[in-house]
Amino acid sequence: MVRAADGTAPATARSGDQPPVTVPRDPAREAAHRELSRDLYHQNDPGLLQRALDTFWDWIGDLFDSASSATPGGALGLLVVVLAVGAVVAALWWRLGTPRRHPSSTAALFDARPRSAAQHRAAAEAHAAQGHWNQAVQERMRAVVRALEERALLDTRPGRTADEAAAEAGRSMPAHADRLRTAARDFDDVTYGGRRATEQTYRRTAELDLGVERTTPRPTANSPRTADRPARRGTAG
Repeated sequence: MVRAADGTAPATARSGDQPPVTVPRDPAREAAHRELSRDLYHQNDPGLLQRALDTFWDWIGDLFDSASSATPGGALGLLVVVLAVGAVVAALWWRLGTPRRHPSSTAALFDARPRSAAQHRAAAEAHAAQGHWNQAVQERMRAVVRALEERALLDTRPGRTADEAAAEAGRSMPAHADRLRTAARDFDDVTYGGRRATEQTYRRTAELDLGVERTTPRPTANSPRTADRPARRGTAG
């Protein structure tokens, strides 16, 4: 065997008195690169998508390796932490429901079609009979507010929101103030917050409607009736 010297590699063995043929290292490297770049050697290479996925999963693996090495207990400790976080998130989701916007509606309570309280109640009962609780809650809350307007306990104001109606009605009917606020919040939740009402939600609003109908209000300075007669303390039924 003849050993290469000064950065050259032997091309053939010494034959007789002829000196060995050598190829410089850089040209040899380029020749090998050209040879290996031929399609013949890359027919079974993974595609671009597969290489991207392999790179991604390698990155995920490195990330978990780094996290497990920094977590007490290694990979088992990391698994426990992930499960604990998942349990907390699931508990919060179950307790609070779907994330929703803050219930401060700016859209009007009523649409462009004026209807009486009786018509809103009939629509609410029709929706409830079909199990459409969102629409039933909306129509029953509209019935509550429309009935107060028909009794001149609220002035008829286009663009009034459920929150505004509950706040104004609660001043003349303090016995129902909390339930009015709850009904307004339920209305906002299903109308603007993306939440789903239940039969219990509807029954609560329907009971409020009946309770308000049986209540003799307490006139306030803002009540439409106070301009016609002196204020008189009433009773809540």
